[in-house]
This record gives sequence, C-alpha cells and structure tokens, in this order.
Amino acid sequence: MSEATLPPPRRHGRLVVRLLLLAAVFFAFGFALVPLYDTLCAAVGFNGKTLKDAIDAKDLPPAAVNYNRKLGVQFTSTLMPGLPWEIRPLEPAIEIHPGELRTTRFLVRNLSDKTIVGQAVPSVSPTVAARHFRKLDCFCFKQQTLAPGESREMALTFIIDGDIGDEISELTLAYAFFPAPNPS
Repeated sequence: MSEATLPPPRRHGRLVVRLLLLAAVFFAFGFALVPLYDTLCAAVGFNGKTLKDAIDAKDLPPAAVNYNRKLGVQFTSTLMPGLPWEIRPLEPAIEIHPGELRTTRFLVRNLSDKTIVGQAVPSVSPTVAARHFRKLDCFCFKQQTLAPGESREMALTFIIDGDIGDEISELTLAYAFFPAPNPS
C-alpha cells in the first residue's frame, strides 16, 4: 500500500471527551443511588427498613391486642470494624402478642480507652414484617456517645401491628453498629 492510499489519521478527541463525561455521569449516579435506595426501602418497607422509624404513641390507633396469637421476636447485633464496643440484647428472644406494646433493652460497653460515638442501624426480617414493626423509642434514632469503659442499657420500645399476616410467626430485629462518620 502506498502512502497515497492510506486513510487520513482520525481525531478521537471528541470521543474521549464524551466517554469521560459518561464516566462522570455514572460516578455521580453511583453516589445518588445510596440515598435513593434508602428512601425507596423506607417508603415500601423493603430490606428490613421500617416504614416510620419514629412514631408517637398518640399517633397509634387504639391497640387491639390479639391475645389468641403470639409472635417470636429475636434480637441480634453486629459490630462493624473500627467500633471497639460490646453489645448484646438483655432479652435475646421474646414472645409478644400482636398489638402489644413492649420495651426491651440492649447492654452496650465501650471497650476502648477513648470516647467513641456510634450509630445503630436496624433491620427487620422477614422483610414483609418490617411494615408492621413500629418503633416508639429507640437508641437507633440518634448517635450514642460512650466514654472509655462506660456501660449503658439502651431501650427499645415497639409494637407489632395487629394486622400482621398469619404467615409470620417469628421475626428478627437486627442492629448493625457503626462508628459514627460525623459525630454530632
């Protein structure tokens, strides 16, 4: 092939700019997915998120406790790396009647030699039960600060709606504890 028959060199500058813009859009979309996912999960009660994390007792309809039925509720907790705490439910499992108001406690202890702020993130399973699990008061509503060696009992007051389906006989409330990224 002679030099006269070679195609002219192509300019790829415009293509490179478009690809970089597309990468930037995907990067921004990835950051937007986290709050969008949390909002969607809270709205539909998916992935163990409860529909309303904080409700007031006066907003509850008159309780119709179903004494003919009992539900088993288990409590678990997980500590994420970087949080030198010890946490355990004082009642790992309870039985409750649908519509019954109940309070349980978790014991938390800071094992380090410095003050640490942590945050609990709840999850209910099976996920269909999350829309029926109502927390009236929970340590997960705000960040918790523990001084070195400090121990504290933290309360959870909740109710499980009486209209929870008959197919649900047990549920689990799990807390994942994280070091607070921006202690307030």
